[in-house]
Amino acid sequence: MNLIAALTGNQREEWRERASAESRLLPQGKLSGPMPWVIAIMIGLTVVASACGLALRNTARVASADVAGGVTVQIVNGAPRERDRQAQAALAALQGAPGVASARLVPQKELDALVEPWLGTTAGDDVNALPVPALIDVRLSGNADGAAIGGLRTRLGPAAPDARIDAQASWLAPVFEAIGALQWLAGGLIALLAFATVATVLLASRNALSNHRATIEIVHMLGGTDSQIARIFQRSMAVDAAAGGIGGLLLGVITTALLARQFAALGSGMMTAGGLGWTDWLVICCIPVGGVLLAVLTARLSVLHALKGML
Repeated sequence: MNLIAALTGNQREEWRERASAESRLLPQGKLSGPMPWVIAIMIGLTVVASACGLALRNTARVASADVAGGVTVQIVNGAPRERDRQAQAALAALQGAPGVASARLVPQKELDALVEPWLGTTAGDDVNALPVPALIDVRLSGNADGAAIGGLRTRLGPAAPDARIDAQASWLAPVFEAIGALQWLAGGLIALLAFATVATVLLASRNALSNHRATIEIVHMLGGTDSQIARIFQRSMAVDAAAGGIGGLLLGVITTALLARQFAALGSGMMTAGGLGWTDWLVICCIPVGGVLLAVLTARLSVLHALKGML
């Protein structure tokens, strides 16, 4: 056991000496150039774009689940008494209908609060005299598809001939389409940022090779291999990318938190449903790791490709 431990210790010491010797072959300007700052900006923007995309996905998922079985029944009648009578009759018919999980007549106070910003009503106005439809919020046990809507129309026809039945998912379809378009936009932005990161690392590696061309030629003549030289550049790039990734992650998280605070102040239920879960934050925290791996791989491949044509 002592012999194995000694051999293992010698191997570790030899590996450290080899790594130190390789790092002294070329001058290392770690954290002194613009590369960490550029990567920090790229990672920060990627974090913000990813957080927005994940939040939009959560919003669409929660909203779709809420309105999948939602139906709105409107009693459109200009006479207040007849409107109220049909509303009560429709509510009674819906409460005993098969497939209806719940039915609630929206109180007049809620309707007044809804129309007040649009009609400019005041405390002395008779809102009930306005031709505002009576609303019944219906929740089905299944999806509000065409068959379910047709069954409700057939059932409500005799009780409330002025009833109009609409699936809530139908009038929210443009909202879901807009959310989907924004998700694709976030994905496209992430792809562009990844491409920009690769291009930046590629240019930086080629520039470093050009600056140290004479030294690399001497190292080649002394028996140095392309893999050893590439390992130097990728190690330097890994340090710069790690520093930039940490800074970019902090920048992105702070920006995301500020945006979330601004949207939460709107008081919208849809905005509140778009919060990030722990799995979303785990994905976001993996972005700097992916950025470091991408930068290191790009540096290694670009350096090896350039060294093949150098000598």
